Amino acid sequence: MSKIIAVVNQKGGVGKTSTAVNLAAALADAGKKILLIDLDPQGNATTSFGISKTGESVYQLLAEECSVQEAVRIPYPPYPHVIPASSDLSAAEVELVGEIGREFRLKEVLADQVQDYDVVLIDCPPSLSLLTINALVAADGLLVPFQCEFLAMEGIAQLQKTLSIIRQRLNPKLAILGVLFTMYDGRSNLVKNVAQEIREFFREAVFTTLIPRNIQISEAQSMGKPVLWYAKRAKSSLAFQKLEKEFSYRLGATDWQVNKL
Repeated sequence: MSKIIAVVNQKGGVGKTSTAVNLAAALADAGKKILLIDLDPQGNATTSFGISKTGESVYQLLAEECSVQEAVRIPYPPYPHVIPASSDLSAAEVELVGEIGREFRLKEVLADQVQDYDVVLIDCPPSLSLLTINALVAADGLLVPFQCEFLAMEGIAQLQKTLSIIRQRLNPKLAILGVLFTMYDGRSNLVKNVAQEIREFFREAVFTTLIPRNIQISEAQSMGKPVLWYAKRAKSSLAFQKLEKEFSYRLGATDWQVNKL
């Protein structure tokens, strides 16, 4: 049965899209059937796979103008299937505002259409928008990228408040699959201190894998490729391969839903 995981953090610049793109590639490389949905109007995940933003997109999917199968692009078979974002996606929030059950639109359009996938990853906007709420309602669990800097802790506090509301009103089973340290530089005492505070608070929810700060991730994005396809032996590539194993192990655990924020 497919698991839907939202990659989410209300603070921008924490490596959210890089995590979604490269984890999707690592999971596919390990033989799993993966769907990545780019729900961010900026479309950075779409660009990171070298996919054009023309044609069917997540906007048409939310508008029920196409099916999942019609919206899917496959950048390099048999790698992840991607439903791209487009410039129209910003309009989706305005159009959904007056709809009854607007928070459930993504969940409804995905129902019975994604069961052939092992994992569906949703790259969310870096804000508490109607699109983000749709992702949280549709998701079984969350992966929270976290940059170990002081101001990033404010984003976690905002996310906790949002999750509490979502669980109370819209998706009581929403769980945290893991908190992932990104752009990690262990040479900094501040980074180590912030990481220690987060580990003490979230305990077993924090992934042991650390994604290092690495220029090759940015270089790969400029080439329209995940870093695993650009430089497979780079430190960041090896880290995402390690994350894939830890992620898959957690996903297969029978009690992972109890790990809540």
